[in-house]
Amino acid sequence: MENSQRYVGIKAVVMGGTHGMGLVTAKRLVAGGARVLVTGKHAARAQAAQLELGPTAQVERSDIAELPELDRLAGVVGERLGAIDALFVFAGVSELEPFDQVTPESFDRQLGINTRGAFFAVQRLAPLLHEGGSITLATVTAAPASPTMSVYLASKAAVRAFAQAIAAELLPRRIRVNTVAPGFIDTPSLGIMGITEEKRAELRLVGDRITPMKRHGTPDEVARAALFLAFEATFTTGAELAVDGGLAQVTAP
Repeated sequence: MENSQRYVGIKAVVMGGTHGMGLVTAKRLVAGGARVLVTGKHAARAQAAQLELGPTAQVERSDIAELPELDRLAGVVGERLGAIDALFVFAGVSELEPFDQVTPESFDRQLGINTRGAFFAVQRLAPLLHEGGSITLATVTAAPASPTMSVYLASKAAVRAFAQAIAAELLPRRIRVNTVAPGFIDTPSLGIMGITEEKRAELRLVGDRITPMKRHGTPDEVARAALFLAFEATFTTGAELAVDGGLAQVTAP
């Protein structure tokens, strides 16, 4: 997957790394020789990810929405890895609901994971980053808004905003903070909580139709973009890289 020496000596944390885009990012890091600590909320996924990533990775069950767990995670990372070179935050959830059917519970769930969780994950783990390290967060493409996604889109817009502000605050430590913005990506759940196979098939057709490149992206395409921001884009901070097949930038013929 990666050159076997590409990430030797690198230590990284991938939050939301037990499935989808985060897992593929972790796999690329491990294949390149990095030491990686991966987190995920669900124990079964964590166990499966550990088997898939192998013994050179460490998988820790941790809920990004719970501040005590983030505090515990910071301690675990410090103990097992010491100072780290890169932090990736992929943890997120979306629930498709018309705005007049959004409940306080679903609102709090999405903001709690996507926004509050991501913010405090960065706050708690940033002290462990080496000077000159990087933070990469997942947002969502800035394509025209879709119905039933008001809360999800708002939660990710907030991530984009605070990433820029944190990028400014971390300039003295030369830590770069950027976001990767996926469009329609072919993951098992399409990033949507509780999606049925019928709905998944329907959304996949819609995504293929409205994306200018006429297909879904792959988790690996997002992973490579995130790794580029983290390690190659050394004169880039506060930026967002769209990985969306042109959805936010190009009008299809």
